Amino acid sequence: MRRLLQTATAIAAAAVLSACATAQHPATTEAKAAAAPAAAPPKPKPSPSLSWSKPHPVDCRKARCVALTFDAGPGSYTARLLDILKAKRVNATFFLLGQKGVARYPQLVRRQAAEGHELANHSWSHPRLTEVSNAEIHRQLTLVQQRIKQLTGRTPSLMRPPQGSTDQRVAEICRSLGLAQILWTVTAKDYRDHDPDLIKRRVLASAERNGIILLHDVYPGTVPAVPGIIDGLRERGLTPVTVSQLFAPTKPQKGRAYWNAP
Repeated sequence: MRRLLQTATAIAAAAVLSACATAQHPATTEAKAAAAPAAAPPKPKPSPSLSWSKPHPVDCRKARCVALTFDAGPGSYTARLLDILKAKRVNATFFLLGQKGVARYPQLVRRQAAEGHELANHSWSHPRLTEVSNAEIHRQLTLVQQRIKQLTGRTPSLMRPPQGSTDQRVAEICRSLGLAQILWTVTAKDYRDHDPDLIKRRVLASAERNGIILLHDVYPGTVPAVPGIIDGLRERGLTPVTVSQLFAPTKPQKGRAYWNAP
């Protein structure tokens, strides 16, 4: 009887040891897996918001070009303007305002870049730069530079001083930020007069080769005038382009102010 009990005890002990060994095996496997180096995660795909298309090709050494520019946007009329420019196969330069434009309508900034338009700096909140401190000039321009870079992946190289107010201080700070100053030869005064036909007539009366047209995409009369302006320019043998296309193959110099292309 005693021998039977000893034998049974031995068998039971062996079974327990076997079960323990079996139970420990998966844990050992998991430990080895944890110790193995993890596979590198796949690289993220570029964000669609960082797309920046080239404008329609134009050689302004051969074509009679004029730059078409819009200030102080984007705004509530900008989407319609972009539809018109796309239908007319025209690219423009947009001098963007930070606080009321870029910050409120980031999706339109991305669209402008994606459709081949040129994005430029028009300050954060539109002060006369000649009436503020050097530090404030720098802040006004840097904020817009940073925000456009965040949205599109590129930093502007052009700026337009609010109300055209510039001086040596503004020029020097622009130079330090890599910005050329772009003024204008034609203004329709669309900030004051909102009649589309009047805006169109004023632009077409003054537009000449190598000139720069100033409009605003934030006033109600401007965008309705744009189809007639584009058609009228073309009838006069002028090709509307971006500022950089107008200057190509050279580039505007940092800090310098330009009223038209040389």
